Formats: sequence, C-alpha cells, structure tokens
Amino acid sequence: MRAPARELFRDADFPASDSSLFSSFSTPLAQFREDITWRRPQEICATPRLFADNPQEGQVKQGLLGDCWLLCACAALQKSRRLLDQVIPPGQPSWLDPTYRGSFTCRVWRFGRWVEVTIDDRLPCLAGRLCFSRCQREDVFWLPLLEKVYAKVYGSYEHLWAGQVADALVDLTGGLAERWSLKDLARTGGRQDRPGGSEHRTCRQLLSLKDRCLISCSVLSPRAGARELGEFHAFIVSDLRELRGRTGQAILLLRIQNPWGRRCWQGPWREGGEGWSRVDPADEAALLSQLQEGEFWVEEEEFLQEFDEVTVGFPITEAGHLQSLYSEKELCHTQELPGAWVKGQSAGGCRNNSGFPSNPKFWLRVSEPSEVYVTVLQRPRVRTANWAGRARAPLRDNRASWTPASLLGKDYQAVGLHIWKVEKRRVSLPRVLSTPPVAGTVCHAYDREVHLRCELGPGYYLAVPSTFLKDVPGQFLLRVFSSGRVSLSAIKPATASPASGEALPAGEWETVQLRGSWRIGQTAGGSRNFASYPTNPCFPLSVPEGAGPRCIRITLRQHCRDSECHPIGFHVFQASPSCPGG
Repeated sequence: MRAPARELFRDADFPASDSSLFSSFSTPLAQFREDITWRRPQEICATPRLFADNPQEGQVKQGLLGDCWLLCACAALQKSRRLLDQVIPPGQPSWLDPTYRGSFTCRVWRFGRWVEVTIDDRLPCLAGRLCFSRCQREDVFWLPLLEKVYAKVYGSYEHLWAGQVADALVDLTGGLAERWSLKDLARTGGRQDRPGGSEHRTCRQLLSLKDRCLISCSVLSPRAGARELGEFHAFIVSDLRELRGRTGQAILLLRIQNPWGRRCWQGPWREGGEGWSRVDPADEAALLSQLQEGEFWVEEEEFLQEFDEVTVGFPITEAGHLQSLYSEKELCHTQELPGAWVKGQSAGGCRNNSGFPSNPKFWLRVSEPSEVYVTVLQRPRVRTANWAGRARAPLRDNRASWTPASLLGKDYQAVGLHIWKVEKRRVSLPRVLSTPPVAGTVCHAYDREVHLRCELGPGYYLAVPSTFLKDVPGQFLLRVFSSGRVSLSAIKPATASPASGEALPAGEWETVQLRGSWRIGQTAGGSRNFASYPTNPCFPLSVPEGAGPRCIRITLRQHCRDSECHPIGFHVFQASPSCPGG
C-alpha cells in the first residue's frame, strides 16, 4: 500500500498570490502579473539543494526584481559560515529528507533583535523558471528562499524594489555598514575629514578589508557613454589586486561582479583591452582566468570615475564582535537603548530650532580611552509588514508613478546626532547644548541609520539624536560600539502636563494655566539688573499644607515664532500671607 502523500506547509500570512507579489503595482514588475506562477523547488528541478558545494555555484544572480541592493548584502553571508548559519539555521529538513514539510525558517535582525521568519518554499516563476533571484547553479535555493523571507518582512516582493545595501547588511548581520562617496574621494585625493577625527578613505584601504567583509559599489546616475552599468544599480567588489606595471608603477585593479550576471563593461581592462598591455602577460592571463559570468576588471581611476558610492560592511569576528574599518580594533563593548521623538514633547528638531534641548538625551560614560561608534537607527514610519498578522495597503494600479529615486528613503526622516563632553552628570543642559559639540554628523541625512566615529577619553558625554524638522514623531534605537568599556543611560524627560482625559502621574496633581503679557512702559520691566524689575507681571502661588514635600513644576512659555523669541526667565519668591496678593 502506498503511504499517503505528505501535506506540505502553506504560509497563510504570505500566500502564493498577488498580495505577496505587489504592494501598489507601481513598479515594472506589474507587467508580469498574469504570467507569474508559484512552484516548489522540486517542481522546478529534479534534485534541488539548499547550498552549493562550490562557492562559485552559489554566486548571486538578479532576476526581474530591482533588489540588487539586497542581493549584494546576501553575498556577504558567503564570506562567513558563522554569519550564514546565523541567518539560515543549519539542520532544517530539505527536499530529500523524510521529515521535509515544505517550510524554511530564517533569522533577520530587526530593530535590535533577531527575529525568526518562517515561509513555505513556493517561489515565483515564469515559464517554469525562477523569475527573481537565483544562484549561478539554478538547483541551489538558499538565495531565492532568503529573498522570500525578506519580502515577507517588507510586506511584498514589490517593496524590495530599490533600497540601500547598507540597510540589508545590517539586517543580515546585526552590525554596521558605511557608505563612502567616491566623488568625494576623487576630489580630495582619498581623504575625508569629519567632526570627531580624521578618516582616511582610499581604494587601497579596501585591500585590507576585501577578505574580511563585503564591499559593494553602486552607480546612481551613469555618465554619458556608460549606460551599460545601469542606473541606481549596485555591484559587488569581489576582489582587489595591486600589480606592478611594466614600467614599475603600482596599478590597483578591482574585480566587479554585476548581479545581472552578464559582462556589461567594455573598459580598457576588458578581455583584449589596451589596459593589459601595461602589465606582465602572466598577470593578464591569471586575472582574466578568474572572471566568472558577470564579472569584469577596472582600474582605480576608472572605478572612481564610473561609480558613485561604495558601501562597506564592518568585519565581524568569529566571537561576533565588530572590527573598526580604520584601526582594526575589536569593538567588543556594546550598548543600546530605544528612544522616541514625541510631537509636542521631545521632537525638538535640529540645532537651529529653539526646541532642540527637548530632544531625547543620553549619558554615555567612557571608562578608558576608546574608539567609539554611536549610531541612530530609525524605525520606519510606515510599517510595511507584520507577519504575525499583516496589514497592507490596498492593491491599486499606479505604474506611471514609479521611479527608483522615489522609493529610496521613503520611510525615513532626516536625522542627525551630536555629542558633547561634560565634566559631570549634574550640569546645566541648556548651557551645555549652547556650546559646540565634540562630534556631530555633517548634516541631517535621510538614512535609516546615521553614525559617528569618535576617539573619546574617559568621562561623561551627552548624546542627542534629532530630526531636522521640529515636531516630527518617530522611534529610534541608539547603539554604541566601543573598543573600551562604556555605559549608556537615558536622561528621563520631565513629565509633561497631562492633557484632558490622560492619566495623571502617581500622586495628587493640580494643573493651573495663567496668561500674561509684557507691555512697553507698563509691565515690561526687564531682568533683575533693572530697577523696573518689580513692574513685571506677578502671579500668586500657594502650596497646600500637609506632611512631606510637594512636587511642583512651573513652566514659562512665550507665544511667538522661533525667529522672534526673546530671552526670558522667571523667579519664585517666598512671601508672607500679608503681602499683596498673598
């Protein structure tokens, strides 16, 4: 008697339907709506495998989906078995195992914690073949399965169209990634100075990083004559080699992998190109023999001219600690705390706003001289997915509105971060914040995460993350990575007066609001330095009798535009009941 067929898992939260493919039909993917079918790996090929025996066979290839940014980050997992096992836990039954049930579980780092995401293995196909990402060998499925996990996290495959390599690297490693402007490198000769310390960034610096972390490069807007590189397209820097030319000069070559999987560059270092005449024929033969499908060589000068940006993921040791991109120090001390900008309370805007001191504030205590990275990671304003009970915007046809640029940074505010050195924790915060910070972001950026690198001595520091605009709500995670011992704590904000209908803080509270004005020649007496000070408005304040202390908060607020505000203050005097107004 034949055994009954096993019932395979079907993911109800991310079904094999249009709702998982599309969010708004706003990308070119919508034209394939009627042609996409869903198949399990054993319906696509005879002997599916999760991983390849040869790393080259597992090389990433991009399909119809514009998610080169994600695929470049996925390639980082092939550099470390520890990272790969962290994202795709080993030991899961696959297609040839008797316990296979049609599901896979991966882990993705989201806002401070690793989250397990389970999917079924039904994958989108066109004409029986995978239509999105795939590996060099199409019977290897770790990449399309991980892409589906990421699509579930984001809410749909279409939501993966356009993004930042740096964001995906953080999601797949829990670490950090930096973006370097190649145009700045070309203009400054490889040196960029930022508050908090000079940072020397050159292509040759990548030589020491190539085996320890992922390096990606991207083209945002190709120059005329270089359209074959694509627009808003990310590549993988798969190798760097420094050669000695025939005349003795040093030549730095970079091997670039295009996720499209085709050799698309006809520069001087193509096969048969004039660039190879400058090096020994043995070097030419060796380097050209290494090229896989979709790879090509470029020289440093050509690289700086044709590409716009480099993204570098921080190396991660086998112990799970980050390493500095600059000193190679192990950043083995980490701290993190959540925070929020609340409209009307702690969303004070940038330093140009008078409300800046109301922003969330954190104490950072450094116990020994340290290299410190402090980051602000935003939570997206629009949550695109909730796989425990997902809500998604209704489907609509909006193809004409799609552009890659419109999708980048669409969920984030422009944020910045500034750090002040203080002598002790009990300080006048307004006075401290009016002085120049010891480190700060160059500008507020529409990035999911911004960070500062600082060389800090022992002592207390005040960190203030801010949005550029005032009264913009949002949530964030403040992260600290340091080579030395550090501790991080939040400064508790003063409790705002509760609005009508809101719960009062513990204890008995009474709220009184009074209005007043300063009138020229009548009640605008000025500060205590002037004899006219007593003519200022006065308000009686009585404290009820009883045992124990009383908690009282007095706030003076002027009603004017920020640009027209005056320096103001008030004083409280104890008076006897016989005084006028007592």
